Amino acid sequence: MASLSTTNIKSFLNTTFLLLLCFFFTSHIRSPSPPFFNLLNSQPPTLPSSISSSSSSPSSTCIAFQKLKDHNSKCHFLKTHPPCISQGYLNYLHLFYCLCGSSPFLGYSLLFLSLLILFYLLGNTASQYFCSSVERLSHELRLSPTIAGVTLLSLGNGSPDVFASIVSFRSGSGEVGLSSVLGGAFFVSCVVVGIINVAAASKGRRSPRIDRASFVRDVFFFLVVLSSLLAILVVGRVDIWAAAAFTSLYFVYVSVVSATHLCREKYDDDEVDAKPLLEEEREDGEAEDTPVDSYSSVNDAAEDSGGLKAMVSNCFSWLLYIIEMPLYLPRRLTIPDVSDERWSRPYAVASAALAPLLIASLWNSKRSISMSSKDSLTLYLYAALAGLVLSSLALHTTQKPTPPKSSLFPWLAASFLMSVLWTYIIAEELVGLLVSIGYILGISPGILGLTVLAWGNSIGDLIANLAMAMNGGPDGAQIAISGCIAGPIFNTLAGLGLSLVVSAWAARPDPFEIPAGPAVFEILGFMIAGLVWALVFLPRKDMRLDRFVGIGLLAIYLSFLSLRLTQSLGLVQL
Repeated sequence: MASLSTTNIKSFLNTTFLLLLCFFFTSHIRSPSPPFFNLLNSQPPTLPSSISSSSSSPSSTCIAFQKLKDHNSKCHFLKTHPPCISQGYLNYLHLFYCLCGSSPFLGYSLLFLSLLILFYLLGNTASQYFCSSVERLSHELRLSPTIAGVTLLSLGNGSPDVFASIVSFRSGSGEVGLSSVLGGAFFVSCVVVGIINVAAASKGRRSPRIDRASFVRDVFFFLVVLSSLLAILVVGRVDIWAAAAFTSLYFVYVSVVSATHLCREKYDDDEVDAKPLLEEEREDGEAEDTPVDSYSSVNDAAEDSGGLKAMVSNCFSWLLYIIEMPLYLPRRLTIPDVSDERWSRPYAVASAALAPLLIASLWNSKRSISMSSKDSLTLYLYAALAGLVLSSLALHTTQKPTPPKSSLFPWLAASFLMSVLWTYIIAEELVGLLVSIGYILGISPGILGLTVLAWGNSIGDLIANLAMAMNGGPDGAQIAISGCIAGPIFNTLAGLGLSLVVSAWAARPDPFEIPAGPAVFEILGFMIAGLVWALVFLPRKDMRLDRFVGIGLLAIYLSFLSLRLTQSLGLVQL
């Protein structure tokens, strides 16, 4: 008993340390938001008196920019005025109006391609690096499946929403963060749950039943979370203590789930063993990888035949490899990866050497104004020294054929933190691109966060949860529905909670003004309506997934989208 208690304490301390270190990164490494005149000119421009009087604030500057008609005047405005919106590492407004001003189709194509690339990078980094390190960390820390599911694994699944929210608040685009998190939560809790109900009821056999106690507990707690958030938004401002109290609701939720799990383990003799389900999931995962293996076997057969088809296939493979290399190599060289299938000793040593330099580079880029060149050089030298020491240790403690089997925690912690950093970098670039697209198309960035960003980050939940409900065995529907509620709870409390904590900390001792528009209150109202609908009608159906419940949830979501569309077109004013 004593050894078990000691192990639990160590696991709790290690997990808390990692989460606090992530909080440090996200609160001290901020969006670059480079001014236009820093990118285009060496000195800030001197504004004419006729413009400076009307453009003394960023909001008035944005209004003056949007009143311009042709791309030449907008390009000149961008070159002669400081920015009025948050930018990422690339200046998308300058790209669209100055470089592609004479060819709008080319400009829209480049923005759309950039959006696809950033969504791919965000999802790929979260799935290939972040979730992998989180899964192995949970095993290394010996966390129970319940605790791991509501802490590290929830962070892995919800990392795009969480980091996009934190980035948007840090860069001054808090409306995008609010809209993306709440839009994703609304999509998952209404659309995904609705589709699962409709699909499960259409399979031709009796619909699966979900656990009443777990469903009522999760939905009721989600309603408490949304009501607390609504109270904060009605007040319109929040201090550090209120933000911390809102975020701490997640620890209350983890405690309630853990207590429920322990009580069931103690008193329920017929507890369902999760191991066969996990093995089934792994077999499903291996089955999903079968097309790749079959492709390899077909490719090998074609190579053996030595025909033209093999040559074309090889050329196409090399072409894809070359195209993907600029997206793959920077992350591979800076994120330690000790998984068996992707282990490479040269990459591991390189990541140990280059990761400190990446952190130093980001730190300098965020504080280029406040740091002197001497301080910046000193930071780079310290980072290079740290990289040299870490790479030497990695070289002498690893073997070429297999990843290390002992002392895995430092490797997994480094992989976890660097994948967090890369996810944060990509998320802040994605937010900057969405804000720029909003100004180019004349659409509120909050609407883009509510639709494009929310849908993009939630498509994976739709595919994974629907597949789990349909093919996950007797407990697949239970796991899918639980994930559709527990995931949004985490994203709301961790994403918005940490964003409010970071913003309130930066604004102290004054309270932080929350940029909540009417759309935020509307989505909260519709989301609460969807949860109440499921909470009322699903128990009436004996907790069996039902088409009527699913269609009602989909109708609630479509009603919200119809309202937002009519408001955007000016047909309805609220």
